Amino acid sequence: MPLTDATCKNARCPEGKARERYADSGGLYLEALPAGGKHWRWKYRIGGKEKRLAIGTYPAVTLAQARQARDDARKKLLEGVDCWSMWT
Repeated sequence: MPLTDATCKNARCPEGKARERYADSGGLYLEALPAGGKHWRWKYRIGGKEKRLAIGTYPAVTLAQARQARDDARKKLLEGVDCWSMWT
């Protein structure tokens, strides 16, 4: 099920875990850390290799903005541009 803003706001990392991932769609997920940080990541493949793109932190980057960034990166990926190098 896709994420909602309420789910993002209430995302927590359970005690004793290194991180908790909340999946949206199309490889986008919110990673909650024990210290309280929440980071947007997009998992994708290029050339048979799996990569992850860091999009930003929640709430500075909203759910809608993270989805738009994922869509923009996906378009670049379809053009043959490695998204990781696009953001570095």
